Amino acid sequence: MLNNVYVAVLHYPMLGKDGKVVTTAVANMDVHDIARTCRTYNVKRYYIVNNLPMQRQIVLRVLNYWENGFGREYNPSRAEALKTVKLISYYEDLTEEIRRENVASPITIFTSAKPRDDTISYEKMKEIVLNDEKPILFLFGTGQGMPLEISKTCDFSLAPIRGRGDFNHLSVRSAVSITLDRIIGENVYQGGK
Repeated sequence: MLNNVYVAVLHYPMLGKDGKVVTTAVANMDVHDIARTCRTYNVKRYYIVNNLPMQRQIVLRVLNYWENGFGREYNPSRAEALKTVKLISYYEDLTEEIRRENVASPITIFTSAKPRDDTISYEKMKEIVLNDEKPILFLFGTGQGMPLEISKTCDFSLAPIRGRGDFNHLSVRSAVSITLDRIIGENVYQGGK
């Protein structure tokens, strides 16, 4: 079974509408919905990267409610899913933590809805995930996307998820779900890995 895949949703550094680096707000639903997706696909850890104290408090309140409060009794499966969540302040801390935990730097995968040169297909990414022993870190952005300096630190850039039309603005929740299903969905587990 795969146990070397990590997911991170970055809220900092992100691009704002004016092209400047900002910290985006955490959506309550992203915390538990992405955690449920990550738990379903056996992702080792789901990181929320946000450096603002007030935003971090929101995440901690959501986690506390579903892991320790009334929410735990009301919906125990959500509490189980939230065990995968870890809040971290900066991207650099994230990659360093994964490196220390695995004694290997993660293979980092940049994702974006924007068309880019030199992207890797989902099929090729699936081969890497199945065959490489190193940890794999999928980076997902919010706001207007991750800045160029993040993409320069990544090993691969995954092809955008595209629909049939010209509109392409999926929620980060949807993008995480589609990506994980395409790369480590049920067909991967049927192969005995």
